[in-house]
Amino acid sequence: MIIHTHETADIPTPSGMMRVHVFRPAVAGCFPGLVLFSEIYQVTAPIRRLAAMMAGQGHVVCVPEVYHEYEPAGTVLAYDRPGTDRGNFLKFEKPLQGYDGDARAVLDWLEASPYCTGALATMGVCLGGHLAFRAALDPRVRATVCFYATDIHSHTLGHGKKDNTLARVGELRGEALMVWGRQDPHVPFAGRQMIREALEVAQCTYEWHEFNAQHAFLRDEGHRFDAALFLQCMDMARNFLGRVLHVSA
Repeated sequence: MIIHTHETADIPTPSGMMRVHVFRPAVAGCFPGLVLFSEIYQVTAPIRRLAAMMAGQGHVVCVPEVYHEYEPAGTVLAYDRPGTDRGNFLKFEKPLQGYDGDARAVLDWLEASPYCTGALATMGVCLGGHLAFRAALDPRVRATVCFYATDIHSHTLGHGKKDNTLARVGELRGEALMVWGRQDPHVPFAGRQMIREALEVAQCTYEWHEFNAQHAFLRDEGHRFDAALFLQCMDMARNFLGRVLHVSA
């Protein structure tokens, strides 16, 4: 499916204007909406390619700049030590209510888009996996796809490092697809078990997949990229979202 890949919108949030990058099918019609939350580096080239992949399968994809309060619109942090340090600092500097306000704002904007059917899902990698899961606590979200979501088990997202995501798992009304790398030091076995136990106790509807892979195995830059696993996970996500959102791409 041919897509548009270079549209942006600056939308209001409780903590200021936030730029979102929009990827959507170029054909006429309306499609389910997907909010794609990035890793700590914001909207990098690999994130853009991931967004394009999902848009080409029949979604209107919005990628918000998660650090809009701290960085000028369009800022992309580099995959190097300074970029990593800055991204990690901002991850814990930004208040939790800022993340939640952003999620509501982008879901509101996407739901009202003339290109969206009103069916909503979230997706994310790393920090974005946590943000996608947390955004899915909004009852409008039918599905969430979370790849190696960080800081859920440690309750450390946001300023003060004291989030309540696990405590709110029972609010999840949609379905979740949770994907992990077994060699990921950021989410060890005990942490993954903690998250899965919370999902079970809350009787959530979810799929759970663990692979022999490192953190950021989907990022198609760097030594941890697993191309075969990337394709497998994209097929999983396509099938999952297609079933839950009734997509026919």
